Amino acid sequence: MKIKYLHTMVRVKDIEVSMAFYRLLGLEETRRYDSEEGRFSLVFMTPPGQEDAHVELTHNWDGDDGLPSDGRHFGHLAYEVEDIYAMCQHLADNGIVINRPPRDGRMAFIRSPDNISIELLQMGTALPAAEPWASMESIGHW
Repeated sequence: MKIKYLHTMVRVKDIEVSMAFYRLLGLEETRRYDSEEGRFSLVFMTPPGQEDAHVELTHNWDGDDGLPSDGRHFGHLAYEVEDIYAMCQHLADNGIVINRPPRDGRMAFIRSPDNISIELLQMGTALPAAEPWASMESIGHW
């Protein structure tokens, strides 16, 4: 029996704020579905050249009071990045908290505006430890 990855769905409170966050990671909107009748929007965001690696952002127009307050109703999204230090610096420069800095040159964690945990992993082997990352403490939960 074959199985194929389709997407990861996350519910978001503010579609524009969430889309801006995922754009900072390098994802692009590849498909959108707005339902007047259902009063919701689905926005699929995908890394360039990886058309089968979607994150589906689901936004209920009338709010979504059923969201857990900590957003931990699933594990995390994981993305491999070309240069973990450059990506973390880019995100930090744009106001994103690096919850678990890439002290090891290999792994970092951040949170989306909707408190979704996102793991960033260095492509290939870990980069050599470098400041300021090597001495940074973790912030909050990741």
